[in-house]
Amino acid sequence: MNARDLARRLPDIATLRNLCRSMAMLDAMLQPDAPYLRHHRFDARWSATQELASMDNGGGDSYSVVFSAAGAYIRGFDHASPMSPYAGDGTPWPGVVDTVPEVFRSCVEDPAFRQEGVPLITVCLWRETADGEWRTGEVDFDGGRSVPDGSDWLFRRLVEGTPQKYRAWAQRYYGTPVDLDAVIDVYELRPLTPDVVAVLNPVVTLAQLGDTIASIGYPT
Repeated sequence: MNARDLARRLPDIATLRNLCRSMAMLDAMLQPDAPYLRHHRFDARWSATQELASMDNGGGDSYSVVFSAAGAYIRGFDHASPMSPYAGDGTPWPGVVDTVPEVFRSCVEDPAFRQEGVPLITVCLWRETADGEWRTGEVDFDGGRSVPDGSDWLFRRLVEGTPQKYRAWAQRYYGTPVDLDAVIDVYELRPLTPDVVAVLNPVVTLAQLGDTIASIGYPT
């Protein structure tokens, strides 16, 4: 799967935003004391006009989804992909960002998505509010051979999008049992209760999560 395949499988903007908030909230409950160890994050206050969903696996791979009134912009980075700017001249693979519309160009250039000036990008998609589908650049993925861009695994939980898939992943990643009914509650964006928090992590309380809930923009 490459970015073109991913564009056909991602949900619409509203569904994607809800999914990102749910995963960030679950990660925050499962890992309350060390935010830097959380896999999924969501910042509803990233800027005055934008929200940011992100994933960082701690191994050099990441993605970001910028939500705004204009729509949504996605960039992903697989550090081992042949399409990494580090594998070439320090610029994105031809076609990846060339046709990103002007309304999202500030995201392309944002220093938050660069390291010492090098853009951390092998995957790029966008969808304006009025669009009926996700779009991606005219990228030559073949060139005589298959060129992986990271789409097949970076965005797996966004494509699968089910509580069952999240639970299976979280139990492996956090090394602890995870209650499926509680995960379903959060995936449905039901307001958190002390019981739901306790069943996911008995060492954290709903009151302690207050600031995190607000920063994620999770419904209360």
